[in-house]
Formats: sequence, C-alpha cells, structure tokens
Amino acid sequence: MDSIGSTFQPDASGTPPKQGPFPPNLKLNDGNEIPLLAYGLGTARGKWGDAAQAPLDDEIIELTKMAIQVGYRHLDGAEVYNNEEELGAAIEASKIPREQLFVTTKISATEKKSTQEAFSLSLKKLGLDYVDLYLLHGPWFADSEAELQQRWADLEAIKASGRAKSIGVSNFLQEHIETLLKTAKVPPAINQIEFHPYLQHGGLLDFLRKNNIAVSCYAPLTPLTNAKGGPVDAVWKQLAEKYGTSESEIGLRWCVDQGLAVITTSSKKERLERYISELPLIKLTPQEVADISELGNQKHFRTFWNDKFGADDRR
Repeated sequence: MDSIGSTFQPDASGTPPKQGPFPPNLKLNDGNEIPLLAYGLGTARGKWGDAAQAPLDDEIIELTKMAIQVGYRHLDGAEVYNNEEELGAAIEASKIPREQLFVTTKISATEKKSTQEAFSLSLKKLGLDYVDLYLLHGPWFADSEAELQQRWADLEAIKASGRAKSIGVSNFLQEHIETLLKTAKVPPAINQIEFHPYLQHGGLLDFLRKNNIAVSCYAPLTPLTNAKGGPVDAVWKQLAEKYGTSESEIGLRWCVDQGLAVITTSSKKERLERYISELPLIKLTPQEVADISELGNQKHFRTFWNDKFGADDRR
C-alpha cells in the first residue's frame, strides 16, 4: 500500500491531506475547520410525503447514533430532509460533547421564506444553540440577484450572532457565487455539490479554489450506485485490488485526494467503520487521480436536481 507522507493541514486550495488523525480536518477561509468525512442524513435518510409529518423515526435516530458511535463527527442535515429532529435526538442520545461535533444544516433551495424564522426553527428541531455550518441549499428560490444577495446577507447576520460558526452554499454554480461576492461582507466558506467522476463541473473547482472556497461532495459513489457500467468501473476495481481495499474506498479517496470533503449516507455499520479505518491507509497517486478524472469525463450523469439542468449540462 502507498502510505501517506508528512503531515499537512488541507484547505480550500485542493492540496490533498496526508498523515495524521482520520478523518482529517479541512481549514475553511474563516479559520474554522471541517472534518473531511461526513455522515449525511440526505435523500436516503429523509422523510418524504406523509412521512414528513409523522412522529420521530427511530430508525433514523439509531442509524445516526450508530454513525456517531463509529466515529463520525461531521453530521450533514437539511431542513428539506424533514429529519432535523431525528438528527438532534441522535446527537443527544450519543452523549458525545457538543463541541466535538460538526453539525451542518441548510435552508430550502426553492422556497421563499424568512431566513431568520427558518433558521430558528432548524435550531429548535435540532435542540442546539448553534450549528457549525449553515448553507443555502440552492439558488433557485431567487428571482433576482438582489433576492439572492439578501438571503446571503441574512446568513451573514446569523453568523455574526454566533448561532452559525460558518456559512456557505450548496448546488451553486460560478455565476451564483459571483452574484454573492458582489455584495458579500463574508464570502461563502464552502460549496456543497454533487461531485463524482461523471459530474466534475468543468471549471467550477478551479474557480472555488481561486476564491478560497472549500468543496464538499455528495453522491461521491454514483459510479457504483446509480451509474454502473461506466468507464471508471475497471480502474476503480484495479485500484481496489492494488491497495487491498474496496471500490467504495477508492471512490471516496479520489475526492479526499483532491482536498474535498466527502459525505456518505451508508446505513451499514461495517462499511462506515471500514471508511474510517481504511481510508487513511491508502493514498492515490496524482496520476491515478488524473486517470480517474479523465475516464470520468467520458460519461455524464447527474443524480440530483435534474429538473434544474439540461440533459448534457455538465456545470
């Protein structure tokens, strides 16, 4: 196995992490740090339709508590998943001190609403005094640049109050971030995007790195889950054999080795344990990272928000 070299504190520049505790923390542009590996309560753990109004879902609570007990300290949620109460209950049940956890939630990507009221409701459901990261889940609620800029100003006020340690965006393209930066007093700390070999977003990563905005990736294992039979299958299998691990670890490490935070929604305890124990034992070479990227660009696949993008829109 390739072992990881000397210690390095990763940041938004995209330089990969090296040896040290796992998951390592990535330093954000506001000085705060975010664990590079997260457990997500997204689509797979969401409560949809009639279930959204149902009582607490004990299965979601137990799965989240299990992830915390396994060692996940970065917990990614959102208003739209309708499970913030379950996330809060799992945090309480875990007995892990609040300061050891990094909790993310998000305001709706599509609904016009009071930002302050939405955030206060999220805190109430979570049972927390603050979150570590509050995100605009997407830009599609806004009908104008001014509307988008105003919601960002709302997030800046929330950060100033201390109730969100860091603020950022999700599913934003370069044009949306450029709109924010025209008036922002505080730049976004992070952009959370669907990211995998079949959706690399063209020049977006370079733009974000140039502006010192970190990236977190959801749906990183899409080639193994929703887009099997693609051009990266063979190389992921080959690298898994080389490093004595699974293709899932190769997919996650491909993100980590680009200095990107990565979110898993797995419900399998053994898989979650394996990620924490095996990801620090391998490191893809720059050539291997580049080879996967090149092969991935031969195919385009988007799992989420397809109603917002054209069929071949790779941004």
